[in-house]
Amino acid sequence: MNRGPGAPPAERLAAAGVPVERGVRVADLTTYSVGGPVSVLARIDSAPSLGALAAALAGALPPLLVIGRGSNLLVAESGFDGLAIVLGGDFERLDLDAGAGRVRAGAAVPLPVLARRCAAAGLTGLEFYVGIPGSVGGAVRMNAGGHGRETADVLVDAEVVDLDAGATAVERRPVAGLGFAYRHSSLAPTEVVTGATFRVAAGSAEAADAALGDIVRWRREHQPGGSNAGSVFANPPGDSAGRLIDSLGLKGLRVGGAVVSEKHANFFQAEASATADDVRALVVEVRRRVFAATGVTLAPELRMVGFADADLELGAGG
Repeated sequence: MNRGPGAPPAERLAAAGVPVERGVRVADLTTYSVGGPVSVLARIDSAPSLGALAAALAGALPPLLVIGRGSNLLVAESGFDGLAIVLGGDFERLDLDAGAGRVRAGAAVPLPVLARRCAAAGLTGLEFYVGIPGSVGGAVRMNAGGHGRETADVLVDAEVVDLDAGATAVERRPVAGLGFAYRHSSLAPTEVVTGATFRVAAGSAEAADAALGDIVRWRREHQPGGSNAGSVFANPPGDSAGRLIDSLGLKGLRVGGAVVSEKHANFFQAEASATADDVRALVVEVRRRVFAATGVTLAPELRMVGFADADLELGAGG
């Protein structure tokens, strides 16, 4: 039986042949390993499957959360009452010969894999991605970067599907049309990145491998491992969020099982006992203290879902 627009999303997707799961813990999908359940999760492995999802939800799209590798995401313990999408399958394909000086990667390709595969083929320019634990889709959405480079510097175009429009066709959007700024793009929450084409240069595989090694060693020396989501705050203009936090002696500051890393002050660790609400409360408290001491308003780079925005008001907290 066909399910109309009034039916719950899970029923409409199942009727369209899109496999869905209910009540999946976000903790199992993110690098923080905390967070509550998502109401409905769809694992999409091909363009036809994504098209079926878009068609089934046309005109009645529920709140949407696209989860890449979960390396920049914190979801409240109360969970996410909407549809979460995880791309895989065909979206993990990597084409190292997508035209002169170009490579094409599906949105689900891990950035370190993209960097290493290109380096091994003697294709240079994407080495900085080796230290970023996200996906290609996430890199496009937030203009991810590090070590002096960012996605805007190397991207040719991105492939985007707008689920809000019920679109089944992929729009190829050039880098100039993505509204890139520091750790920001103009992509709407309902627009799903399905792939991207990057600019590379021919070079030495040995030199590229050495550059990868340098980046990995630097990160191991200066940044912690364990359960975290990388940089919590974007760097303010002309300064470093980590330096500001460290200058106030906040390394080791703790809320429940969440703690400011002793190794890098802009990394917040989630210990085994931590909850997502602990991490959020630590973000709020550090932001409040930095503002009170310096007048600098730190902007979270970490994407936080399911929390009250008022929690981030600078006057909040004790």
